[in-house]
Amino acid sequence: MLPLIMEQPLFDPKQHWENIYTKKGPQDLSWYQAMPKASLDLFAEYRVPKGARIIDVGGGDSLLVDHLLDTGFGDVSVLDISGAALDKAKVRLGERGKHVQWIESNATSFDAPAPFDVWHDRAVFHFLTSEADVDLYIERLAKLLKPGGLLILATFSDSGPEKCSGIPVHRYSEPEMVARLQKVCDRIKCFTVDHVTPFDTVQNFLFCAFRKAAF
Repeated sequence: MLPLIMEQPLFDPKQHWENIYTKKGPQDLSWYQAMPKASLDLFAEYRVPKGARIIDVGGGDSLLVDHLLDTGFGDVSVLDISGAALDKAKVRLGERGKHVQWIESNATSFDAPAPFDVWHDRAVFHFLTSEADVDLYIERLAKLLKPGGLLILATFSDSGPEKCSGIPVHRYSEPEMVARLQKVCDRIKCFTVDHVTPFDTVQNFLFCAFRKAAF
């Protein structure tokens, strides 16, 4: 039986993240990475075509989009609940940002005109602390990831932090992660990574790669 995700007190997630991104710079945020190596290594390992339709869920002002563009990927979408985060990324990218699809929305309720070949998330899933939100996220994933598509999903591991940005997270073990996604995707592999924050603290992440069944 899967462990229960505990219900948390109601709060306004959009307001919370707008405040975070309005008040803090990139290197004031614990998840900042100059080089998102684990994610990029998975793109390379699974030979994602340069023409693949990619979404970075919860990408905010992450530098992943910069590296994807640098590597030659041309169809990249970045989704975040915070317009302030997306605006920072647009300013940073300048003219190159015009080639990115920016989606200001909650990951549990957004839609897209066409499904994606790759769904990347290093920022959202562990913040979903209610069963209802997890179910809604997985429904979006099931609808918007193409058959045969690649899912790259990273969360705090079961030895990672219990909170981030002042709010609780749900930490995942590999068995729980696989069990939650198995109705939509098949596990390819999982591994853990120690992320060193800009404050020289260490956060342990669980990275998993999944493949959606091809019909």
